Amino acid sequence: MIDAFLAGDLTDIEAAVRAAAAAEIMPRYRQLAAHEVVEKNGPHDLVTVADRRAEEHLTASLARLLPGSVVVGEEAVHADPRVYEALGGDAPVWIVDPVDGTRQFVRGEPGFCTLVALAHRGELLASWTYAPARDEMAVAVRGRGARVDGTPIHAGSPAPDAVLRVAMSHPDYTTDEQKAALLGLRAEGFAARPCGSAGLEYLAVARGESDAVAFNWEYAWDHAAGLLLVAEAGGTQSTLSGEPFRIAGGNALPFTAARDRATADRVLAALREGRSETQ
Repeated sequence: MIDAFLAGDLTDIEAAVRAAAAAEIMPRYRQLAAHEVVEKNGPHDLVTVADRRAEEHLTASLARLLPGSVVVGEEAVHADPRVYEALGGDAPVWIVDPVDGTRQFVRGEPGFCTLVALAHRGELLASWTYAPARDEMAVAVRGRGARVDGTPIHAGSPAPDAVLRVAMSHPDYTTDEQKAALLGLRAEGFAARPCGSAGLEYLAVARGESDAVAFNWEYAWDHAAGLLLVAEAGGTQSTLSGEPFRIAGGNALPFTAARDRATADRVLAALREGRSETQ
């Protein structure tokens, strides 16, 4: 069933993502009232009425387009953590982040996106990264490459001795051990900065505009779409243990996605060096 679906016309998925953004996100862009923004787990973890309604819109449309599939969305998991268990099940899973970069969205900045990925039994099969304020759509399908607005993109490789541009998790929002690892990227040879929208950071790597990301959290909705996008653009990814990132969780953190293997190895070496300094 899933192979036949992927072999078909996937433009309906792209249309569903655009429709959700047009109906539920963009009418509220720079128009949010104070009561439409709520803290979930603190001031850096926000949710808006646009997040909730866009996820509801996508949940209905995606499940209809692929009968028998289930949806794991950020807001649904916040309401019922058991929803996340579907990532380890046998049904095809849509992984949805309705507004990735909610803080940017709330501030009226364009650096946010809608993320959708399709996975089956832990394997990422297709993804859509849509930046509605820029009307820019990135699509990746396993084995078929990555495109932005229909044009193929390639991660390429930085020069061997280049200073690596790396977007990383903010070290303050993590365990002491992971914080030490991330601070390894403040070493010579790296130009590290705090990340914005995870989805757009992955897109920058896939385009070769950034060299790598390094993250210390593993929620599938933040990473699934971008990891496939980078892979299909020719990049790679790895957790701190050297194993591939698993979307269902249980990863050795931090992890990286990078333009090529050599870049990933340099980032991992810096993360390990940072961690070793505290042991």
